[in-house]
Amino acid sequence: MALKTAEQYIESLGRLKPAVYVLGERVENFVEHPLLRPQINAVAATYEFAQDKEYGELATTVSPFTGDRINRFLHMVTSTEDLVKKVKINRLLGRKVGTCFSRCTGLDMLNALFIITYEVDQKYGTEYHQRLKAYIKYLQQNDFACHCGNTHVKGDRSLRPSEQPNPDAYIHVVEKKSDGIVVRGAKIFQTGSLCSHESVVAPSREMREADRDYAVAFAVPIDAPGVIHIYQRGTLDSRYIEGVDIGNIKFGKFTTLIIFDNVFVPWERVFMCGEYEFAGPLVRTFATYHRVSHGGCKSGWADVAIGAASTIAEYNGISRASHINEKLTDMIYMTETMYSCSLASAAEGQATPSGVYTVNSVMANTSKLHEVKFCYEICRLLLDIAGGLGSNMPSEKDLRNPQIGSYLEKYLKGVNEVPTEHRMRMFRLIEKLAFESNDLGSHIHGAGSAQANRITLLRETDLAERRKLAKVLAGIDGEAK
Repeated sequence: MALKTAEQYIESLGRLKPAVYVLGERVENFVEHPLLRPQINAVAATYEFAQDKEYGELATTVSPFTGDRINRFLHMVTSTEDLVKKVKINRLLGRKVGTCFSRCTGLDMLNALFIITYEVDQKYGTEYHQRLKAYIKYLQQNDFACHCGNTHVKGDRSLRPSEQPNPDAYIHVVEKKSDGIVVRGAKIFQTGSLCSHESVVAPSREMREADRDYAVAFAVPIDAPGVIHIYQRGTLDSRYIEGVDIGNIKFGKFTTLIIFDNVFVPWERVFMCGEYEFAGPLVRTFATYHRVSHGGCKSGWADVAIGAASTIAEYNGISRASHINEKLTDMIYMTETMYSCSLASAAEGQATPSGVYTVNSVMANTSKLHEVKFCYEICRLLLDIAGGLGSNMPSEKDLRNPQIGSYLEKYLKGVNEVPTEHRMRMFRLIEKLAFESNDLGSHIHGAGSAQANRITLLRETDLAERRKLAKVLAGIDGEAK
């Protein structure tokens, strides 16, 4: 079918009937819930870009599977140009929505699975790769959004999956049937699970032979029987419910805990089942892709933060102060550093035997390590430039109150030519950018923690080659010429 419009995407999502719980209550019309709709709006922006005359060539491409034009967030990357375009569209979308747009996890896992299922099939003669191709074609033909279920609840982190007193701390196979498998467990911090049509589930760590039942990857619709989505609270929840003091007036982010309670998965949607030695390579391949994606979208988020800082400086009458411009300069160089590392990682990508390209791992992890530090520093500088009202301001309800609204108009005004309401709205956006827990947690833990980045960075760097360079120049071990 043709590319969906944003309206068609929301309509198609609304036809699904997932089991959804928000703040202890079962929700039937989840697409209209005030806590869920802002992120659905953000995903809808990925559909808008695909229809846009200015961005359509960047946001879409031609599928090698269907021959049709498809959304780039469903494309298997077959060149460094594809990888670079993925980073660029992420930054553009980050600028538009100022938060997460939830398409990267699914895209990155599909590409990682494309590489790893090819390798599994080469070793064992399985049919995972062909199944995955058929599934990707299904997504492309229907222009469906998918997300990746990667992070497990983990239980006792000192124990391996098969050693857990709670065997469901990691998703695992509890039964194999002639027509499919039955899985049980949970995934947590699931960005986009209720903004997507499909969930792609995969291991989140390396496995050993004893963990064989936990080495499972599969796909299910978000409303499959036994799948339960539980909303995870954020710091600014009540703002959306009240409909005031939101900050970002249209877009937002949330995560869910997803329960898989004896969920049946037909074999044609199973992409790994017991091949434990490939679990580690799969999660590392996914994580590397996703760290590059972060460098794009977080740069777009930071562009909004820079814009908010610069605007509030103007509204406060301090835009010409040298210390303000120094802080803005710091915000800019940190943003461009993250982005540059991601672009370099994409540009240095290499083809795999599957035909899909993977990114440069060292540069990808460098980008993510910068993100861990820089995004928090950008938030600090944003609040520093804004002043106290960026974190502590009367409500919009007070501004609308006929008894006290005039006081706010008078005492919360900055430069004379800017309406007080505009200044208050910019402060609210700053508050959301700096304090929204869903985004703040993503800066550190999204695409893997800083420690995971460091481990990967050291493992993937060829220290032996660097030692040889130093020895040659120093004339050591007879290696000098």
